[in-house]
Amino acid sequence: MHGKQLQEHAAARAEELPGSELTHPFGDDWDVYKVCGKIFMLFSEVDQQPVVILKSAPSDAKALVEGVADITPGYHMNKKHWITLHGGGTLDGQLVDDLVTESYLLVLEKLPRRVRPVDPATFGR
Repeated sequence: MHGKQLQEHAAARAEELPGSELTHPFGDDWDVYKVCGKIFMLFSEVDQQPVVILKSAPSDAKALVEGVADITPGYHMNKKHWITLHGGGTLDGQLVDDLVTESYLLVLEKLPRRVRPVDPATFGR
């Protein structure tokens, strides 16, 4: 996927997730997706290139950054827990869907059970 196509694909997946909401707390240049008020995905441009920033388990983040050309540590985020996807053409739709879903589930796991829109242990299984 290239450029804006990456962001459009990730946004489409995020909009399918229960309780997902698009916000702009950092201004119009940042699209921020939240679940129950907690961020799981951000969009912006870095060096005039569209990027998608997602939460990731530390071991997964390390492996992805080391093994996938278009994934780098999280831009302006904790480099251990966040990754940045770039639209250089090496990412496919299924991987993007999986990474968006995983980011969402990582955030849900930290929320009190009573506010979760779905159970992260069984969602999508």
